[in-house]
Parts: sequence; structure tokens; C-alpha cells
Amino acid sequence: MTTPNRSHILTEQRLPESMNLDTMETIDAVMMMNHQDRLAVEAVATQHEPIARAVGRVVEAFQAGGRLIYVGAGTSGRLGVLDAAECPPTFRTDPAMVLGILAGGPDAMFKAREGVEDRPEEGAAAMNQARIGPADVVMGIAAGGTTPFVQGALVRARELGAGTIFLTCAQPFEGEFPADIIIRPLTGPEVLTGSTRLKAATATKIILNTITTLAMVRLGKVYENLMVDLKASNDKLRDRAARIVSTLSGLSRDEAIQLLQQADGQVKTALVMQSRKVDLPTALHILNRHGGHLRSAIKDPD
Repeated sequence: MTTPNRSHILTEQRLPESMNLDTMETIDAVMMMNHQDRLAVEAVATQHEPIARAVGRVVEAFQAGGRLIYVGAGTSGRLGVLDAAECPPTFRTDPAMVLGILAGGPDAMFKAREGVEDRPEEGAAAMNQARIGPADVVMGIAAGGTTPFVQGALVRARELGAGTIFLTCAQPFEGEFPADIIIRPLTGPEVLTGSTRLKAATATKIILNTITTLAMVRLGKVYENLMVDLKASNDKLRDRAARIVSTLSGLSRDEAIQLLQQADGQVKTALVMQSRKVDLPTALHILNRHGGHLRSAIKDPD
């Protein structure tokens, strides 16, 4: 088997500033790494337009009953799984709405199985297994840009009619993966050569956070800058829910807690009940009529 030469890829090149990493004073190494992390943030800033288009495409998928599926290997794939896992507790979404597919399966989340990323047919098979369809959006994540598992997934996703997004920290290359939207923060060489768990991962995490957060905002799961589409199901969330209801309604904490109990622990429902002076079923009906958007549900006339 021929081993491809990837020395031309930005994330595989050597960083001049860290050539003496093994002999640097710790404080100097810390400062140098922190500076490089800032460059990752700056790289993301060059990608505002494609990130915004990705948000819009994901919203369209959700509104059509589709899903956002992250696909990746190694650190890139794990970040997709992490972002997907954080959506239900943050936005009260169905766990199937945002999925993370990792080369090597769930076991690879905790134990590296790097060889599995070399087979594009495995990526294609993962799309078949996930029953990808035209309503879905598949986002391939490959920091170095060449992961065969991701390539196979994106090619198959397009064949199945899904929308496609490709996130990479590498420069364009001949035969690059097909995608409707390409997000390309060029984070450059890593402090530890080839270790894309560093700057590339930082940029990836920022972008995934941005896409899902703003997509959920567009879906009405946020009011002002508050997580209003949550259900108070544990002590932390009950405390947060009470503070949100109290802040937005002017009720005391005890009154907010009582209202949440009447609203089955749902913040948006509680706020509609208080604002419109209606019972739980009526509040739910109003929210449904307004597509789940609290602002219009409490402020727009019927």
C-alpha cells in the first residue's frame, strides 16, 4: 500500500516559532502556545460568510424535519460528537436532531482507532446506516483536509440528496471533497507538528458552537440571550429556569418556581402563561401557533 505524502498540507508543516519547543522555558512555551491559539480565532474570523451560510442551510434542514450530521475521525470527529451531545441539554432538542458520526464508532470516542479513517467505503456505509436523505445536512470535518472516511461520507451524502458542508483547516487541493459550502479557517502549522488537536481543533470547536447555537436561535430556542427552551429537570436547570422566568416576568423567585411547576418545568410555556394570563394548554397552543418563538408569542397580537 502506498503511503500518501501530506507534507504540503498546512497542518503538517513545521512552525518556526516552536522549533525549540523541547528546550523552551515553560513560561515561554505557555506564552507561545497562547499566541498561536489567538491565531486560530483570527482564522475563524476570515470565514464569517461561509459560516453564516452554513447556519442558514442547517436551519432549513431543521425546519424541513431534517438533521445535522457531523462526520469525522480522531479529534475532528470527537468534536462533532461533543457538539451534538451538548444540544439536547442546552436547547431541549431531540437527540436525533444533531448527530455525530465518528470513524471507528462510539468506542473511538475514548480510545484512538486511527486506522479506521483510511477507508472511504466506511464513511459511505455510515451514511447508509444513518439513513441520510434530502432533508438532512452532512458536515464533514477534516482538519488536514484529506481524511478518506470523511470523503466517502460526503460523496455518499450528495448521492443521497443531502446538503453538504466541509470544514477543513487545509488549503485547497486537487480532487478536494465535494460540498455545497466549504469553511476553511487556515490555522497554519501546529506548535506540535501535525497535532491538529491544538489550533485546528480550537477553530473547529468555535465554528461548531457558532453553527448550532445560531441555528437554535433562529428556531426560537433563545429569547434575548437566554436559554428559554429548556425544561427544569435537575437542580441546576431548576435554578436557571427560575432565574430566567423571574428576570423576564418580574416575578419573585418563589413565584417563578410556582409558575414553572404549573408549566411542567418549561420556561417558554411559563412565560407565555404569565404574559397572556392563560393556562398550560392555551400557552402551548399559542407557542405552537408562533412556531415556538417566545418573542412573538408574548408580544404579537393574535
